[in-house]
Amino acid sequence: MTTTADQGTVSAINARPLIELGTSFWAAKTLLTAVEIGLFTTLGAGSASEEQLREKLRLHPRSSRDFLDALVALDLLEREDGLYRNTATTGYFLDENKETFLGGWMRQASKHLFRAWGGLTESLRSGKPYIGWDTADYFERLYEDMEERRSFIAAMDAWTTHIATELAEGINWAEHKTFVDVGGARGNLSASLVKAQPHLDGVVFDRPEIAELFHEHMAAKGTTGRVGFVVGDFFTEPIPPADVLIFGHILHDWNDEERATLVRRAYEAVNPGGIVVIYDRMIDDDRRVNKVGLLGCLNLLVVTPGGSEYTIADCRKYASDAGFASTTTVPLFDGLETAVVCRKAR
Repeated sequence: MTTTADQGTVSAINARPLIELGTSFWAAKTLLTAVEIGLFTTLGAGSASEEQLREKLRLHPRSSRDFLDALVALDLLEREDGLYRNTATTGYFLDENKETFLGGWMRQASKHLFRAWGGLTESLRSGKPYIGWDTADYFERLYEDMEERRSFIAAMDAWTTHIATELAEGINWAEHKTFVDVGGARGNLSASLVKAQPHLDGVVFDRPEIAELFHEHMAAKGTTGRVGFVVGDFFTEPIPPADVLIFGHILHDWNDEERATLVRRAYEAVNPGGIVVIYDRMIDDDRRVNKVGLLGCLNLLVVTPGGSEYTIADCRKYASDAGFASTTTVPLFDGLETAVVCRKAR
């Protein structure tokens, strides 16, 4: 029997948040598709009508207006007198002609992650990535095609462009002269650091498949000769010694035991008095606030053999167990990322 109090409680319950969350992939894919077809880059040249955009982007007339107006409703475009234009945010982050472009990561998400998340139920039951790369050759598979390699690296650059600026300002580099960006890909973060801190000498330590892209990128950034490239496997070969080692979006690709191993190897490689900077989408220690980090765990489930995000406390424990004297925490990128700075005693 339902009481009056029960009826009052039920009447206060709102189904709309559940419905909107359950269909939130509609909005996500609308944004990802807009990036994929270059809509925001096209509008970077100026406002355009629906007809003009339809022609430039080769859209079918059936739903082109619905697509554009959905983006207006999502606050991703503005419309006035029949003309569409970027918002301040989309113009800043999603125009490919700007250094602040985040769309490389979104294109990767549209092409691979959206499909992989369709297998979340299966991955939760099997513990295996839905994309089927369930062996140690994960990165061999990822890098086997040059186009895929470029796409993945561009996706990583979308984050490091912004994080590099914050690291350059948020760490006292005056007491350090050398750094190694471990798994630093084509050196996007490293190039930014040596520009911001001209006294630094940098090295990227990564797989041989990345070397060609590294040299191309250094030439484009005007930092050829400022950053070196060393080929190696950070699990099996010595990490080059330096005053600072950087592990950006590295530890979360591996399981707990492997993460601890990498931090121990970092301790052995970094110079006395030096620091190791680890940044990822770390989870708050109570595991209830950082939705991006917790959902990131599921993202790594569907695409990697053993990866997961981890808590700040986990990272500090890796550092303490490895022998580091102290750690400090630096929030990055509007709180989406966290850096733990581990200091080695002199």
